[in-house]
Amino acid sequence: MRLDKYLKVSRIIKRRTVANDAASGQRVSVNGRVVKPAHQVKPGDIIEIAFGERRLKVEVLETPEHAPKENAAALYRVLDEE
Repeated sequence: MRLDKYLKVSRIIKRRTVANDAASGQRVSVNGRVVKPAHQVKPGDIIEIAFGERRLKVEVLETPEHAPKENAAALYRVLDEE
């Protein structure tokens, strides 16, 4: 699944356009590499996102095409939050 879509489906970032802008602005890395919005993510990948001064590091657990809001938090596991 594309990185920008995963960030939206998992509700880490609320809108896909915002997720696309974050990845295009080099604020998102997967497994230690800065990536573009079209990067394919899979279970086991580690995503790091910079939100201004805040950083979020999560591990991808699942990559479904659609997920209800109640199940969105089960798609990833927070590893570190600064």
